This record gives sequence, structure tokens and C-alpha cells, in this order.
Amino acid sequence: MTLWGGRFSGKLDEGAWKLNASLPFDRRLARQDVQGSLAWADALLKVRVLSQEEHAALTDGLQAVADEFASGSFAFAETDEDIHTAVERRLGELIGDTAGKLHTGRSRNDQVATDFRLWMLEALPDLEQAILGLQAVLVKLAAGNQDAILPGYTHLQRAQPVLLAHWLLSHFWALQRDHERLGDLQKRVAVMPLGSGALAGTILAIDRQALAAELGFASPSENSLDAVSDRDFAAEFLFCAAMTGVHLSRLAEAMVLFTTAEFGFFELPDAFSTGSSLMPQKKNPDLFELARGKAGTLVGLLTGLLATLKGLPSSYDKDLQEDKQPVFQAYDTLLSVLPVLAGALENMTILKDNMRAAIDGSLYATDLADYLVKKGVPFREAHSLVGSAVRLAAGKNTALDGLSLADYRKIGPFEEDVYELFDPLSSVNKHNALGGTSQESVKIQIQKAQTLIKGE
Repeated sequence: MTLWGGRFSGKLDEGAWKLNASLPFDRRLARQDVQGSLAWADALLKVRVLSQEEHAALTDGLQAVADEFASGSFAFAETDEDIHTAVERRLGELIGDTAGKLHTGRSRNDQVATDFRLWMLEALPDLEQAILGLQAVLVKLAAGNQDAILPGYTHLQRAQPVLLAHWLLSHFWALQRDHERLGDLQKRVAVMPLGSGALAGTILAIDRQALAAELGFASPSENSLDAVSDRDFAAEFLFCAAMTGVHLSRLAEAMVLFTTAEFGFFELPDAFSTGSSLMPQKKNPDLFELARGKAGTLVGLLTGLLATLKGLPSSYDKDLQEDKQPVFQAYDTLLSVLPVLAGALENMTILKDNMRAAIDGSLYATDLADYLVKKGVPFREAHSLVGSAVRLAAGKNTALDGLSLADYRKIGPFEEDVYELFDPLSSVNKHNALGGTSQESVKIQIQKAQTLIKGE
């Protein structure tokens, strides 16, 4: 059974059928298709296209189809081109010819767009919760390790000491933007295309406002041509997913580095590590490497859909059938990655002594420049003087805290108190502006983050 075969005298070529059919992936919209059909049946009753008896038959039949999907007993047929065909075919088997009245005034063009949006409205909270789970772990680790200090890096070179909690929260705030983007996307997804027909709108006097409310949409679409072709929401979802993947990749890259023997800041639990088939000593951060790799896949899904959408003519085109697979894949990818990363981080061992040992005298160069500024030296001059100190220390094969007071006095107006600068906790606590790495500032960050997680 097809929904369009009347004007054709022969069957579709087998290869063409397989290329055209979307059931292998749009069967995922089964529940939403039934949900939309039930609401459409209600709308048809209100405009007297259906009698009470016909409406009752359609409603009972659709509910039976929904029950079959829920129980896993629904049997797809080889002739099912897509999920819409499958539902209507089964409905006909259950209630007879009355099933043919359900599609009155409706097209698969507005039907599939409605199903897809209904699915996404349910999917967005799932992803938000998964992101929130990882955020909660980051905040928990930050709150429990407010005394741990590690080198901060720029260009992957040691830069200045920072609190571990500050570093952890840097990833929290990136994920917070991802969380907010998904929440903001919801208002653009919650626009109902149903009632747009194939492209020109339905001829029936459907109350689309009431129909939208019944289905949980915020409003009906404003233009039928735009409604059946609009896949902005899918592209935007993929951007949100890709951006989340990029943020996870950044976190993963740091974890891959920081779990090496060369850094040794963290040790992953066995439950979240893998080994080598050849080298018995290996403990590999494969799960973080996979997260890093899947970011590239997520970016590819976004660019693929954008390329598909580029230059399409007005209204619906079959190219739009390519919209769902990348969205489903991105959704599945993030829901598989986020909980695993959360579990790995929550159960890792933090090697605080190794972090502290990695903070050498060179990381206090900026503190030395600030010291001179407080003595009235212009910053550019102070920067140059400290550069001279760095060069002198390198020539003596020592760190900045290894230079003598006489060495410092030859360079600039340094006094004995200069050696008080070479303390990591003192260094971080000087950065007390809002958003800085001081213990006081980080405590404020933690409190704000905890409030966000609670949804307050």
C-alpha cells in the first residue's frame, strides 16, 4: 500500500523503492505520528468531516496502533514506505475503510514536519538533563577540592597558577551555555505545521490555535509554504549538539593530557579505562578520546544538513527526508557520551601533590610584574624587567624563585618581600575580581552553579 499510487500503472523499481523509503529511520516517530493523527481526528470531528461514530472508530483504532507500538508487537509490512503509511495501513486493517478519512485535508508534508517537531520537543529535555548531570559532577568536584591548585595553561604552556575548582568550573560554564541554547531552541520548535497541507494550507476550517494547544505547541505556523519546508529547528538542534560536542572535546583533550604520566594530575578508574592488546602496562583514556572524536562527527552532521538545505526551492522537496537521520544520530551520540564522561570524572582520582609540584617559579612572572606596578613602575616597563629576570634565571639554570635578592636588585626595585610572591595559594587569591581564580571568587561561582543546577 502506498499513499500516492492511484495515478501510476506500475510498481516502483525495487532499488528506487529502497532509496525512496524512509521507514528504516522515521519509524522512530511512530508515537508522535499517532499523537498527531489523534489530534487531527479531533479537528476533523469539529469541522464535521467525521461523524461521532467515525471519530470514535478512528480514535479507538489509533489507540490500538499506539498500544502495539508501545508493546513492540506492531508488525511492519514490506509495503510500508514510511511511518505514516505504516500507521494508516494498520489502521485500515483494524477499522476498515473509515481509516481513509483520517488524511482528509492533511499531507505527509505537514504531517512529518509535525511529527518531527513533536519528537524534538520531547528530546530536548532529555539532552538538557544529560548535560545537567555532567555539570553536577563538575560542581561537586569543584566544591570538594577548593584547596587544590594546578598550573593554568595558554598555548599549552604553563602560565599562572589556578584553582582546580576554577578549571573545573570553566567547563561547567561552557556546558551551561549549551544547556541554555537547547532551552531557547524549544520556542522555535514549538510551532505547529499541521494544517499547512502540502504547501497551500488546508481547505478545512480547522481551528489551528486549538489544534496547536492540544498537541502541546505554543502556536501554529504563520505561512504554509514556510511551514512544510522549514528545517531551521533541525539545523539549530545540530548546531547545539555540535557546540556541545566541541565543549566535550575540549574537556576530553585536557583529560587525555592530564592523565598521562607526563602530567599525572588525574588517574581514571578502571571502569572507565581500556588497555592495550599488546602492551600490558597501558591504561588508556579511550572514552575521552571517543568523545573528542565524536565532536568531529557532530560537526559533520551539522554541515551535512546545511549543505542539503542550501538552495532548495520553495515548499517541500524530498531532500528534506535527509533531516531526521543526522538529528537522531546527534541525539543518540550525546546521550551516550555525556553520562559516561560524568561517571569517569566523578570516580577519578585527583593527584593534588602532582599538581602542586608542577607549579614552578616561572608561573609567578606575572606576580613579579604586578609587584613592580604596585611600586609605581609602569606595566610595560615592569613586563620588560621581569623578562630580564626570566632570562637571567634561565642562564643560571634555575627558576625565578632561585634568583638571589642581589640578582633582583640589579634588575629593578625589588626588596626582600619579593620571595613572598612565590606561593601558589597567595598567587591565586590575588585574582579576586568577579570570575577570577581566588578562593573567594570561586566560592561565589560554586554557589551560582549550584543554584543553576537546582533550577532556582
